[in-house]
Amino acid sequence: MSAKSKPCPLCAKPASPDHAPFCSRGCKDRDLLQWLGEGYRIPGPPADPGLDSGEEPR
Repeated sequence: MSAKSKPCPLCAKPASPDHAPFCSRGCKDRDLLQWLGEGYRIPGPPADPGLDSGEEPR
C-alpha cells in the first residue's frame, strides 16, 4: 500500500509520501512529542521495584 492510500493516523488527512505515514511535518512532530513525553505507552509487566532501588537482581 502506498502512503496516499492510508490517512494520517493523527488527523485523518491524506498522507504525504514525504512524511509517511503522516500528512505533514507538524503531525510527524506531534507524534514524536507524544512518545518523548510518555503520552504513548506500551503495555507490559510491572517493573521490578528492586531494580529501581539499586539492589542487585537475584
